[in-house]
Amino acid sequence: MLKGSIVALITPFHEDGSVNFEKLGELLEWHIANSTDGILVLGTTGESTTMSHEEDDAVVEFTLKTVNHRVPVIAGSGSNDTKTMLEKSKKYAAMGVDALLVITPYYNKANEEGMIRHFTTVADNVDKPLILYNVPGRTGCSISVSAVEKLSKHPNIIGIKEASGNISYAVSVSRYVNENFAMYSGNDDMIVPILALGGSGVISVFANTNPKEAHDLVQNWFDGNQKEALAIQQKYLDYIHALFCEVNPIPVKEALNQMGKEVGGYRLPLYEMAENNKKHLIEEMKKAGIL
Repeated sequence: MLKGSIVALITPFHEDGSVNFEKLGELLEWHIANSTDGILVLGTTGESTTMSHEEDDAVVEFTLKTVNHRVPVIAGSGSNDTKTMLEKSKKYAAMGVDALLVITPYYNKANEEGMIRHFTTVADNVDKPLILYNVPGRTGCSISVSAVEKLSKHPNIIGIKEASGNISYAVSVSRYVNENFAMYSGNDDMIVPILALGGSGVISVFANTNPKEAHDLVQNWFDGNQKEALAIQQKYLDYIHALFCEVNPIPVKEALNQMGKEVGGYRLPLYEMAENNKKHLIEEMKKAGIL
């Protein structure tokens, strides 16, 4: 079972928009040195939706080679087309990832049975564990609680990244959390609440800039130091909110650049932050002691 702070890693770009693999290597080493418990590439934060399949493959291959089994590597292999998701999942499984993050079908959505088959089609045909990704704010649809109940019983589905922001939904899903099915917070402002529901950690945007703090928050909780975990959550809460004052990953990439990480810009339709939002982000970074 994967536990701890798993960073939803940004993808650094050169000025011409190509993937900056040298910078990616620097970020991976920085995360490992600062106690990040796992690496997710090609998630929402990694801008995989505007990357080619060839670029996706290259990022996964480079990450696996660089990390070299020091921490688990998860690849986002999701698609709104089940066939494409299966093909990508098989490819990344063969490359040697430790797990796969698979998203709900966006835009075309699905009915209940279609949603279940979307995930089980992959789970039945790959030899790596799957983490469901529930993020209705992005996809326009959610995995129903009854579907989660059924999917949680599949031996190759090991958890759910819960990013709805709906605590009632999370409580309902927590009924199916056990030693074979985990729940991970997909919202950095709800790490402690999800841990309190039996969660196994967080798949985090915040960890991009604060890997040690994200790790320490979760580890304190597991060590029985709930007050210390809550104190970290509260200390960085306003900064975390600032990380989402514009669509992710625009603010977190700006934050990394403010820190001198030089991770580059974005691919359209993402674009640079509005000046008022950038000013707010920088102010919160200073208040939190990041700058």
